[in-house]
Amino acid sequence: MPQKIGMYLFHDGVVREDAKGKKYALARRIRKPVTGMQFSFDAAKLEAVIQEAYTLPGIYYVRAWLNEGVLEVGDDIMRVLIGGDIRPHVIDALQHTVGRIKNECVIETELY
Repeated sequence: MPQKIGMYLFHDGVVREDAKGKKYALARRIRKPVTGMQFSFDAAKLEAVIQEAYTLPGIYYVRAWLNEGVLEVGDDIMRVLIGGDIRPHVIDALQHTVGRIKNECVIETELY
């Protein structure tokens, strides 16, 4: 339904050198940089999240690509593209979808 899409938003998550989350507080305190990441995902769960995104208000286009394996700093982790009718719908859908993917579909372990 390209005729109904007025906006696309794109998320491109990248491996960064800074540790994240409370469980990595020690690494941050001693300033130990992240050297990479072991990353995998559950394809069935990802597909369910994508299909659910289509049920959100005003959303007509959803694509997601997730990397796998040992990633280095600067490598792409995931890309998510959402297309919808108006800005508030697309912003909310992107935030919701990326959040669900990160919380429910992926296994990531930062390497030091």
